[in-house]
Amino acid sequence: MKKFSYGKQDWKNLERGEENCYLMTNGLGGFSSLSMVASCSRNDQAVLMGCVHSPNHRYNMIHRLEEILWFGSDSGTAARCTQENMPASVHLSSQAFQYPRMPEEGYLYQWGFTFQDYPQWRYLVRGVEVTRTIALMQGHNTVGISYRIRNRSTQDVVLRVSPHLQFVPKGQRLSPDQIFHMELSGEGTRGRICANGQVLYLHTNGNCTRTPVRYVDSLYYRNDVADGKMALGRSAVNHEICFGLGPGEAGTLEVVYGMDGEQLPSMAEIMDGITSHRRNLEEKAGFQDPVASCLVLAADQFVSQRSSTGKKTLLAGFPFFEDWGRDTMIALVGCCLSTKRFHTAKSILQTFMAYCRKGLMPNLFPEGGQEPGYNTVDASLLFILAVYEYYRKSGDATFVREAYPVMQMIIQWYRQGTDYGICMDEDGLIRAGRGTDQVTWMDVRVEDILPTPRHGKPVEVNAYWYNALRIMDTLAGELSLDGMDYCLLVSKVYESFGALFWNPERACLRDVVSGTGADDQIRCNQIWAVSLPYSLLSRDREIRVVETVFRELYTGVGLRTLEPGDAQFHPFYGGAQLDRDLAYHQGTVWVFPLGGYYLAYLKVHDNSLEARDYVREQLKGMESALREGCVGQLPEIYDGGNPVNSKGCFAQGWSVGEILRVYEKLEEERHV
Repeated sequence: MKKFSYGKQDWKNLERGEENCYLMTNGLGGFSSLSMVASCSRNDQAVLMGCVHSPNHRYNMIHRLEEILWFGSDSGTAARCTQENMPASVHLSSQAFQYPRMPEEGYLYQWGFTFQDYPQWRYLVRGVEVTRTIALMQGHNTVGISYRIRNRSTQDVVLRVSPHLQFVPKGQRLSPDQIFHMELSGEGTRGRICANGQVLYLHTNGNCTRTPVRYVDSLYYRNDVADGKMALGRSAVNHEICFGLGPGEAGTLEVVYGMDGEQLPSMAEIMDGITSHRRNLEEKAGFQDPVASCLVLAADQFVSQRSSTGKKTLLAGFPFFEDWGRDTMIALVGCCLSTKRFHTAKSILQTFMAYCRKGLMPNLFPEGGQEPGYNTVDASLLFILAVYEYYRKSGDATFVREAYPVMQMIIQWYRQGTDYGICMDEDGLIRAGRGTDQVTWMDVRVEDILPTPRHGKPVEVNAYWYNALRIMDTLAGELSLDGMDYCLLVSKVYESFGALFWNPERACLRDVVSGTGADDQIRCNQIWAVSLPYSLLSRDREIRVVETVFRELYTGVGLRTLEPGDAQFHPFYGGAQLDRDLAYHQGTVWVFPLGGYYLAYLKVHDNSLEARDYVREQLKGMESALREGCVGQLPEIYDGGNPVNSKGCFAQGWSVGEILRVYEKLEEERHV
């Protein structure tokens, strides 16, 4: 596993220190994420974001940590150190506030930040060295926090840690009248906190004491402000944990918090479990490239249990998104199949099979008594492609036979017509969308405004349709299944696609066939007509598509969603919700289509040695992308004009999965 290391020059001020963050997930939908200086720059960040019903019923339990290092007299002893007799104190914690209060500027004393399997921060204050470690337990809503302290000063020191609590559903604001109840036992080494129907247990080797509940207002969320989201937050403090050392002494304060019961593991057990889990993932995937191995671990962070089905699912992105059908089907191929997690992939596919209705896969899963949302034209076709990739890599014909009736149902409903205006036209192509429906991945709707309606026949949807038909025909032949008339329909779709989508004036594919000006906009969606297994174009046209996409849309971190020369191009993503929505698919750079571009490039150059070397050279940009934003992760989007700062979700599943597919292709060719 690659170790990411940062130094003091990376947080010259608090704002710089909040540009990057870490992410740990627990496989239940819960996670831990703070900035590189251990502050909360978003409302959705937390030391412990627990999940009480996987994967989406999440509670922000421990929002952040306030830490103060107290110094005593030269002749004092650690046992006598109290707030009253300490002449000086320093915050190790950092946090931005809107209104004046005691500053928390621990970044001034921070000398290092590393992330490998878990984050660690190093501080140096007046001869005292402190290393903070946070580790989230796999499969549990349990987090461990440790402080390794080496007191090389001539004074007694006491570290006082005050966890800031919320106990509210993710994204909500703590009410100032929320009641927190706390019980302590074991002479202050064990405790239980109750609030808002949730219970949090703790165990520490320090001295824990109850304090009157103190509400802290005006937490300032810098990165939320940039996105037009909640600017201010509130937290509550009802206990503190102290740990003292005399001059020349060294020791470690540990505290473990968990929601699953009073029996809590040690910090060492949590850390060992994380390390073992991640090494196993790397070994199973077997990548040689260290960046690819890093992406294997990034991919695992999106895998979660789903309580409603008892099987696995993939979360679309952190910290905002849930498990969506389209995102899952795109991300699954790279995140699960490229990493050889076939059992996980099958479990995810079975999860979606259980909810297929009228040929449509759910775009949003039901929660509680809610019904699923099915507003997606591509998720079902992508499901067929995912099953095929699963079969091709695992050889599991038994599962294909289990999934085949669902695949047949999808084709049948698409041919006869289903919800959201999805239906096969007389020319064999798929049309979709009507009114205010948004059924492709460019799915923004602002009240009745559709910035990218794409009603009609979208180019990528018909590429998926053609490939789905070819796959059904192939599987029917290989596994002696009912092939119906797929072969005849394939020929019709091929001819219609070439006749309607090719734009000779611009040497590329139309984005949609709708009879509107949107048809001839140059967008990234056409790249999938080249990168998919079964081609719809001649080699000459494929090459011209790849070159047009490169010339008009390519950046080193993703593809623009619209060419810069278009009147509707937006170079900046940010600000109020309306401003962001209008820019989201109008030039904003998305990471995940870059995978399709590289696969298409390799394809049209016959996977030559020269082409593989070229793609490897281009992929070096991923190394710096992994260091920016969320450490070790790939984000959702960048600005279309100057794509330097990651935006949207700081960790996005299909971004990771699609780039992993490219590394897999390169390493496959290494053995040829």
